[in-house]
Amino acid sequence: MKIKDLPKIDRPREKLIAKGAENLKDSELLAILLRTGKAGKNVIEIASQILSKHSKKRLLQMTYQDLVKISGINSAKATTLLAAFELAKRALEVNDTNLPTIVTPKDVVAQLTDLRHNKKEHFIALYLNARNQLVHKETISMGTLNANLVHPREVFEPALKHSAAGIMVAHNHPSGDPKPSEDDLEITKRLAEAGKMMG
Repeated sequence: MKIKDLPKIDRPREKLIAKGAENLKDSELLAILLRTGKAGKNVIEIASQILSKHSKKRLLQMTYQDLVKISGINSAKATTLLAAFELAKRALEVNDTNLPTIVTPKDVVAQLTDLRHNKKEHFIALYLNARNQLVHKETISMGTLNANLVHPREVFEPALKHSAAGIMVAHNHPSGDPKPSEDDLEITKRLAEAGKMMG
């Protein structure tokens, strides 16, 4: 049976969209990467056959030459699989112990040393995990800081994207005067209110 003849909810891509990748079988995930089948076999059948002969661990260890020897995997499919496998390996190598911890004002300053010589104002957000480790740093705006130019959405969207548990914001004063302006206070107030609403 061709994939297009299956009920939509049973097609790997549609199932992933509807139920999430975590609810797909290994063969369905592999089928999405393979994309197409071959004459007489749909892509799910090919994926199932591959997994019945090769463990997931073995697949991750395969070279390009190994993959193209498997029935149903051509050069394009092999390179797609190798790219996906390598990305998975690199993701597993990410080590939280290498992330800087932000606890004191000095820790914050250490992450913002590049602002010292900027002649324009930069509004920066630091995103922390539950252990106060820096997981992301983003420049929200550049130029003369104005309360109307920094929208809470621009600050909180990256927090959701990176699953941050906390946010710290800062900006430089090229004039050298550290006293907060009215706009500074207004921005702080708006962000605090938005943060309370998000919990």
